[in-house]
Amino acid sequence: MDHLPIFMSLKGRRALVVGGGEPAARKVRHLRAASAETTVVAPQAIAELEELAARGDIALWRRSFAPRDLDGAVIAFAATGIAEVDARVAELARAAGIPVNAVDRPAHSTFIMPAIVDRDPITIGISSGGTAPLLVRRLRAELESRLPAALGRLARFAGSFRTAVKANVRDPAARARFWERFFDGPVASAVLDGDERRALVRMLALVNRPQSEGAAGEVAIVGAGPGDPDLLTLGALHALQAADVVVLDRLIGPKILDYARRDAERIFVGKSRDGHAMDQDAINDLLVRLAGAGKRVVRLKGGDPFIFGRGGEEQEALRRRGVAVRVVPGVTAATGCAASAGFPLTHRDHASSVTFLTGQLQDGAPEPDWASLARGSQTLVVYMGVATAGTLAARLIAHGLDPATPAAVVENGTLPDERVVAGTVGSLAAMVRAHGIAPPALIVIGEVARLAEATPAHAVAV
Repeated sequence: MDHLPIFMSLKGRRALVVGGGEPAARKVRHLRAASAETTVVAPQAIAELEELAARGDIALWRRSFAPRDLDGAVIAFAATGIAEVDARVAELARAAGIPVNAVDRPAHSTFIMPAIVDRDPITIGISSGGTAPLLVRRLRAELESRLPAALGRLARFAGSFRTAVKANVRDPAARARFWERFFDGPVASAVLDGDERRALVRMLALVNRPQSEGAAGEVAIVGAGPGDPDLLTLGALHALQAADVVVLDRLIGPKILDYARRDAERIFVGKSRDGHAMDQDAINDLLVRLAGAGKRVVRLKGGDPFIFGRGGEEQEALRRRGVAVRVVPGVTAATGCAASAGFPLTHRDHASSVTFLTGQLQDGAPEPDWASLARGSQTLVVYMGVATAGTLAARLIAHGLDPATPAAVVENGTLPDERVVAGTVGSLAAMVRAHGIAPPALIVIGEVARLAEATPAHAVAV
């Protein structure tokens, strides 16, 4: 982040704008909206500025800029369009410790002005740091079209009840849920529809209703997708933004966590083949304890929580102990990684079915139906199979699978450091060793894996 986004109070404070054209007028409009005492210095000014001066809304000094014009200003704008003048204004403002923006001259500015979406008191600033102004304009237009014109009215209505709600709903978690119900419910809808009388009646009833202090929390078992934050579902995003606590697995990347509330507690309970930060029973106990304390808990898992994520076990354990639980599906690694690597899991010429299996072939565990898996015209997707790739390949071949059957390994699928290594089942173990493949990685076996060779930017034939 090259610039720190801040909102500065200018009410009743002096702002200086040097310049009398349209660029200066744009700054004046923003300053007036922020209730600043605005002074414009320019030998000549456009009609809009002259009219504002005639009404007494701004001070207009019809002359060239002088250093003394900065006296008493808390912010300054250099908007003459004359390079030498704007540079001089900016230099003197910086020397005086006054924040200054030289229009279209970021090298001379100590701050930049974002594109603004104004739903007073809701204000949204959008900036690309000067790198992509057209994109910023498009984002602003998109937000302008999506945000209700009455959004500011809704914010003011809610603000008028903050003290009453705080007095009546003392528990912070319960209070957060109160406001969520408010903004998602009929009271907010009435405000946005312009019927504040109906909204007021309903809000008074809502505020004065007996509140359950320390209400029980809930657990949302959320799939985070295969790694790329763009593959988060809207449901996952909403759950993360509402969570008081995020209980996360080993493969959850920091960019995914950026979407969680900044003040949410984060608890790592990751597992690997060789060790667990916390065993499953302890994780279940933790989730129950957090929910019992009234917390909104997100149990965040890579991929989809019901595809080799033990989400089903956690759901059962929570239900047995009376904890409210819901599941937010995610894009599973199989579909996400295959799509990112450029090949399908099914194809009418190559595969009529897909089987997901785990590569954790533990002693004493039930054996898969190897003969069924070795039959052709299907795709096998192996999760957690890097360490057992050789054993997996040997058993499939022993049960009739052609060693020349295409195979691909996708490491860090959907992420910037994704690698795809393509070869055959017979060379699977050698592929993993030769390329130093490490988890997280997905093994795909079947004719569709041959299509990975069509993506030379990723695929490495073995």
